[in-house]
Amino acid sequence: MHQPTTQARPSIYYPYQVHAPWLASQHPAQGRHPVVIVGSGPSGMVTALELARHGVASVVLESELQVSQGSRAIVFTRRSLEILQQVGVAQRMMDNGLPWRFGNSYYRGQRVFRMEAPHDADDRFFPMLNIQQQYMEEYLFDACQAEPLVDFRWGNKVTQVTQDASGATLEVDTPEGPYTLHADWVVAADGGRSGIRTALELQMEGASYEGRFVIADIRIDLPLPTERLAFFDPDWNPGNTVLMHREPHGIWRVDYQLPENETPEDALQPAALAARINALLAQIGHGDKPWEMDWSSVYSARTLTLPDYRHGRVLFTGDAAHLLPIFGVRGANTAFQDAQSLGWHLAFAVKGIASAALVDNYSRERVGAAREIIEESGKSTRFMTPPTRGFRLLRDAVLSLSLSQEFVRPLYHWRTSRPHEYTQSMLNSPGDDNALFKAGPAHGAPPQNIRLSANDYLLDHLGGGFDLLYFTEAAAVPEALQSVVNAARAKGVPLRVTAVGASAPVAGADQTLADADGHFRARYGVPASGAAYLLRPDQHVCARWLTLDATRLQAALNHALPQ
Repeated sequence: MHQPTTQARPSIYYPYQVHAPWLASQHPAQGRHPVVIVGSGPSGMVTALELARHGVASVVLESELQVSQGSRAIVFTRRSLEILQQVGVAQRMMDNGLPWRFGNSYYRGQRVFRMEAPHDADDRFFPMLNIQQQYMEEYLFDACQAEPLVDFRWGNKVTQVTQDASGATLEVDTPEGPYTLHADWVVAADGGRSGIRTALELQMEGASYEGRFVIADIRIDLPLPTERLAFFDPDWNPGNTVLMHREPHGIWRVDYQLPENETPEDALQPAALAARINALLAQIGHGDKPWEMDWSSVYSARTLTLPDYRHGRVLFTGDAAHLLPIFGVRGANTAFQDAQSLGWHLAFAVKGIASAALVDNYSRERVGAAREIIEESGKSTRFMTPPTRGFRLLRDAVLSLSLSQEFVRPLYHWRTSRPHEYTQSMLNSPGDDNALFKAGPAHGAPPQNIRLSANDYLLDHLGGGFDLLYFTEAAAVPEALQSVVNAARAKGVPLRVTAVGASAPVAGADQTLADADGHFRARYGVPASGAAYLLRPDQHVCARWLTLDATRLQAALNHALPQ
């Protein structure tokens, strides 16, 4: 029998709650479920909440009885917060996190590069927000618990998965013994050591890097702003890299690279940790400050992905699908994008709005995203942890030149995680006017948020299905367009029409957003009335037109929903 620990995880700042296990004897006999999600990390819970937004029930199985140990992911991007806004937890993240936008790189005591993340009045969220993963998981669990379509089961460990053409059967162990669960689809969100990936004998492609980092969270009172700090080749850790981030509750994250000959076991000894942390604090002029350890671990950079995220009726997401370096905050932030994409693709297939080919598109798009991230993050990783003598010579030359030469300093940029643009998606309309636009989000791009009033933004009004942004100052949406919209809705396609530009409500539109100064139209590259954008349920653009008619709208919907 599976016996997860009932002892609360230790922490000096986070009050871990141990939940009661879900036991089959206390519930009715199990039927067949549309979706079973294995794992309750960021990708698992966001997938469940996204499915629920589209009206699809799921079961979430978590082998432990509490949220994850240690702060783990701590930096969340603007796009992640936009995704979390859709599932109802972004405000709690903002209320309790630390927003920031600057990063600093130091070499030989000199700041040689300062990164400034873009931020303007149209952005509801800051470029980055620091908050420990335990809180994020707590907020997501609370949202799952409040959602009737999510059946969350603590203390349930999957031991076996078998499948056929119509579904999968899972053997699940609990503190009272095993039971069997049947599902149409299984989502493997069970992390970097995915048991389902191992059981299916699947191999990832990519590279693993030799450099190891200690990750340590300490409580200390430092009079420093919430900005990323990176130190290259410090005297106390020659040839290596050190990172620092402020977290809520007086916690600081310290990441430092280990010398090649030091084992993780030796590095995590209390004396070794204390010596390194004290040396870092002395370097930044705060060696006299008392500090307390909360959590530590060892990490090595990997750039790996499965070549396909669909294997029969099993779909992979998050770290179960790919392993990405922490440099550039790519782990959990990529998982949120996976989950948002998987949620709508799978929901539409389950509900019969589109065929299973749509699920294959999830895999195709997100594998492409992972490979783009691997290419980008590989550059950062090779700079942070040079894998060969040649790379080290090049990196050291950049370090030396950066003391006096401005042109090399941008090479310090850590290539922050950004939302993938599905430029080559099979869902993008081939017959629209994408190539004719001079501005605005293009094919496959996420939407540009627009500030509508003091605390009202475009993305507050979108989500839950397809969104048609129709730019008009007329009193009504043309009847021919309304007919296409109504026909799509009659087939079960969630499609909302937003009229942009008119000062009064527009007949045939579900909502009207005024644009008296033309700012919205300018940001979206719209020169005149009659233009439009079609956004997928994950808000990425799949079509845009300078002039829209019923035939073109119908063609775009048909293309985005393969039958």
